[in-house]
Amino acid sequence: MAVDFSKFADVLKSLGVAGEVRELPEPAPTAAAAAQQLGCEVGAIANSLVFDADGAPLLVMTSGAHRVDTSRVAALTGSAAVARADARSVREWTGQAIGGVGPVAHPAPIRTLVDTWLSKYDVVWAAAGHPHTVFPTSFDELIRITGGTAADVGS
Repeated sequence: MAVDFSKFADVLKSLGVAGEVRELPEPAPTAAAAAQQLGCEVGAIANSLVFDADGAPLLVMTSGAHRVDTSRVAALTGSAAVARADARSVREWTGQAIGGVGPVAHPAPIRTLVDTWLSKYDVVWAAAGHPHTVFPTSFDELIRITGGTAADVGS
């Protein structure tokens, strides 16, 4: 399946990201599916999970080895309630579909937390705006390109 990821790749280039977008033969809607296709540990997959934090979007870049602790995230962000966003909100806030949400290239900046667990890996893989695309990056680069905050978000 040919996927046009040129706009996403252009955004990465404009942000100074050296890693190239890679098209996967199968969709990778989960960290396990991505890790299997890439031949890496599931923990090296940077899931882009979108949450509704008191009505505002919140992007949590978490290791595929973790589940996000929404109580912890609420405390970290000073939010009364943090819950997974529905598919319509994810599309509205990111311009991308669940299963392929990347850390960047959204219609407007989204407050972002980046799981400190990802710092254990020299290379982490993040979605590139489509369930068939990923790109290599690093913990530090994710912080830089998202303007995110390092946080212990997992359980």
